Amino acid sequence: MASTTTFSRRSFLSLASALALAPAVRAAQPFVRHGPPRLRLALAAYSFRDFFQDRPEGAPAPAPGTRLLSLTDFLDFCAAHHCDGAELTAYYFPREVRESFLLELRRHAFLRGVSLSGTAVGNTFTPPPGPRRDREIAHVKQWIEHARVLGAPHLRVFAGNAGGSEPAEARRRCIEALEDCAESAARAGVFLGIENHGGIVAEAGDLLDIVRAVRSPWVGINLDTGNFHTPDPYADLARCAPYAVNVQWKVEIRRRGARPEPVDGPRVARILADAGYQGWVALEYESAEDPFVAVPRHLDTLRHLLRLE
Repeated sequence: MASTTTFSRRSFLSLASALALAPAVRAAQPFVRHGPPRLRLALAAYSFRDFFQDRPEGAPAPAPGTRLLSLTDFLDFCAAHHCDGAELTAYYFPREVRESFLLELRRHAFLRGVSLSGTAVGNTFTPPPGPRRDREIAHVKQWIEHARVLGAPHLRVFAGNAGGSEPAEARRRCIEALEDCAESAARAGVFLGIENHGGIVAEAGDLLDIVRAVRSPWVGINLDTGNFHTPDPYADLARCAPYAVNVQWKVEIRRRGARPEPVDGPRVARILADAGYQGWVALEYESAEDPFVAVPRHLDTLRHLLRLE
């Protein structure tokens, strides 16, 4: 009798623990989206990385005579080329970002009929405890607040490299930092999308392990279609697409040990559709051709692939 009572008590405690963790378990599953795929076209400011008047510290100076852009100019470019969304990469903001500047960008975008699909920050979540790690987390939290003021629903973040640490320890640090930042993101109503950007997330399995471990429904994947340099990048994209909160579209892929090749656009579009993805697909142009020439052409191609025309 005593053993039956003990078993029942243990069963009850196990069930209670499972119920307590249920929201976290649900958050780790692919996003549930109802209805058909809905793909919205955006353009990432990074596509014009060599042409912004504000640029990261240490970046090479533009060549004499280069046509320089402000973020307002970039929004005008998006409007002129009938692009519904704009992703404003953090690198091209002034060094000191004032709220008044963010609000003016938000106003300008609205008046031009362009939605701010998100922003993107450079960071690393893998340093050990100490001042550098604290600065990285504070930087991401500051950009969560900037995204909130902009009205941007998504912030791209990086994981980082293992450095001299064991990969498992680096992943643990990344998960802890993501969960810390996710609390701020949830309060701001901003999704965090961790990008498949090499380092500890160079492989789809490692990226998925991190995302599944983070106990927040506000964390997903910023799926860069050109960043899996694996034997089968398309299979890796298909594995990750159900967890995507934003997509950055590249016009090339590079398999492990091979040279870059043009992306199979219809195949990637089908991967997104099969995953039931509903959200932004931001062209992030990185190839050699002048973006002022190439970007409009690739936007037209994407409109066709995403069935937007």
